[in-house]
Amino acid sequence: MFSYQHAFHAGNHADVLKHVVLIQTLAYAIQKEAPVFYVDTHAGSGVYSLKGAQAQKSAESETGIHKLWPEKEVPAHIADYLNLIHEMNPSGRLQYYPGSPFIAEKVLRSHDRLRLYELHPAEIQNLAKNFQELAKQEQLGGGRPAGRGKRVIVDRNDGFAALKAVLPPPGRRAVVLIDPPYENKMDYQKVVESMADAMKRFPTGTYLIWYPVLQRHESQRFAERLKKTVNQEWLNVTLSIGSQTPDGFGLVSSGMFVVNPPWKLAEELKETMPYLVSVLQKDSGAAYLLETGTGKS
Repeated sequence: MFSYQHAFHAGNHADVLKHVVLIQTLAYAIQKEAPVFYVDTHAGSGVYSLKGAQAQKSAESETGIHKLWPEKEVPAHIADYLNLIHEMNPSGRLQYYPGSPFIAEKVLRSHDRLRLYELHPAEIQNLAKNFQELAKQEQLGGGRPAGRGKRVIVDRNDGFAALKAVLPPPGRRAVVLIDPPYENKMDYQKVVESMADAMKRFPTGTYLIWYPVLQRHESQRFAERLKKTVNQEWLNVTLSIGSQTPDGFGLVSSGMFVVNPPWKLAEELKETMPYLVSVLQKDSGAAYLLETGTGKS
């Protein structure tokens, strides 16, 4: 169960989609003064070296951030994403890629709260270490300490179980990212069950669910199952960078399913997604899908 490590996949096309949508969603959440409660059920290490052995072995960042990095004329929301990554690489050379916990920490404010869950022993150790280092840098720079008090809590825990314990959240405003590895096909079922429970505990929260689009049966039915599970407005967006290989191996497509999406998110993705397809495409099979709905369908 602990075989998956995101360092092999950091900065790939799926990360680009996930993090662009996450940044847009958080940016809307902080427009109101009331605190935001951010939950990351499968947080990973928080920061990844694109020069490390794992990233170099897979070279998956070549399908994502490495293609976007040199771009200058970009849509506004892609610029927000790239600016954050440039902040992490002040030398101008692309060496480090932020995971969702670091992205959320950078976008959210000092009075917002982050709860980061990870079960993998190596990943949770790296996550805690990375946030300790971030806190030191913030203090030296005179900024807010990232790990001060209860603002950021890193917890070695099963994210699915932990989510039940924190819903409904303090202040009744939350953004939840659910991003399991899906190497075990039971993850699909666990996500659906978690959303069914979340709809009972806290139906007004914003939930972002990343998922791979694969040929396996569980993946093909996943988005439709989510549509039938949630009882709120939803948005489903997928990005394919090319055609699926005949043997079905390799990830070329992924999706983000958003429950209670920001009201302008769909409109903005209509500008963002064609751009991502044009830059990240590897063949004529590149495409995107954007659909919205309300309630159980």
